[in-house]
Formats: sequence, structure tokens, C-alpha cells
Amino acid sequence: MGQDTSPLGTATAGMVRLGRLLQFSDSTLPVGAFAFSNGLESAIQTGVVADADSLADYVDLVVRQAARMDGIAFLHAYRAARRDDYEAVVQADRELWCRRVGEEQQLMLSRMGRKLAELALKIDAFPQLDRWLGDIRSGATPGCFPIGQALAFAHMGAEETEAFVAHQYGVAAMILSAAVRLMRIDHLATQRILFATQSRVEADYLEICAAGLDEMAVFAPVFDVLVAHHSKTHLRLFMN
Repeated sequence: MGQDTSPLGTATAGMVRLGRLLQFSDSTLPVGAFAFSNGLESAIQTGVVADADSLADYVDLVVRQAARMDGIAFLHAYRAARRDDYEAVVQADRELWCRRVGEEQQLMLSRMGRKLAELALKIDAFPQLDRWLGDIRSGATPGCFPIGQALAFAHMGAEETEAFVAHQYGVAAMILSAAVRLMRIDHLATQRILFATQSRVEADYLEICAAGLDEMAVFAPVFDVLVAHHSKTHLRLFMN
């Protein structure tokens, strides 16, 4: 049968895709995000984050940083997956891994990436994720989480902009989920911050969508210091 071009068919064409994209970008997806705070724990311990306003500034910093580092690798992997260029996927994976500062940051990327691949393959057939997971297990590729997201979203037919939004949303949601457990802030305040953070996603995408892998770079010395601080902290709730 041909494609349904009726008004109803046009209106419902992306419903399944959207539903699955929402599932895979949900903050409760069991890929281990609950174990990581993306530096927030040290930010609170050192006084960098102390209230809702400073938390909002911190989330904005990390989301902006994620776009210019993880987001570039994510888009390259997504595009490579769409054209079935697996070698380019692995290249993006390795390039991102090499640019991540700190053992804990690398641990976050690799642990969540592997968990995402394992989860997806329990749900459905994801051929590229299956191959990627095999390479992770053999040590042929590091298995960074944004690359796993790119493979999953490409397989599900997500549009590039949809996929990028889902990636950026996940970064913010991870930090805000940790914030509720680490500081005196309620869910209403964190949801206000999350809502406001989404306003920057279009500008971030337009800034990096044409960037090459060699342009992945961020300058956030405070964040780097917080990451280093956390690795030496004796009392901590999160793995980074």
C-alpha cells in the first residue's frame, strides 16, 4: 500500500516516533543517570551553587558546554548512523572520549553508554547499537553515552533537531534530578529551571550544527576544577 497522505495520516505520521523518543529521553530511563550529578555535588560543597538562581546558572553552563562538546559528537554520530557509516560513528565516539576531562567524566559517559545499548537491545532490534555494544565489550570503542543516544534516535527515525533537543534535555534533567537530593530545593523550582533552560536549545543547535569534530571544545575552568575536586572528596553521594 502507498503512503497515507490523508489529513489524518499526515497528522499521525510521527506519533509512534515521538512516543519512543520521549521514552528514550525520559529522566527515569534506567541507564544509571541517577548515580551522576555532572559536577553539581562539588558545586554545592564548594558554595558555587547555593540556591535556585545559582543552580539555574550552573545548569545553563553545563548545557551550553554539552552542546559544544557532546552535542557536536552526537550530531556527527547521528548523521553517520543515518547514512550507515559505522566507522564515522566510532570516530565520533573516540574523539569525544579523548576530549572529556577527568576519569569520573569518562566513567559517566562509558557506563551510561553501555547501559543504554544493553537496555535498547532488550527492547527491540537495534543493529548498529548491537554492533557498537560488541565493540565496547571488546575495547574497540569507548562507548560514550551521546553516541549511543545518536544510534538509538537515528534508528527510531527521529529528526535531527528532535534528537538534539532530547540530548540536551537529558543533560539538564540529570543535574536537576540530583539537585533535589543534594540541596534545599523543591520540584517546582527545578521544573521552572528546566522549562527556562529549553529556551536556549535552538540557539545552541544553530551554533554547532555545522561544526566539525575537531571543533569540539569548551572553556569552563570552574567546571573542570569541580570535577577534579569531586574525585578527591571522601564523603559523596554521586559518582561524579
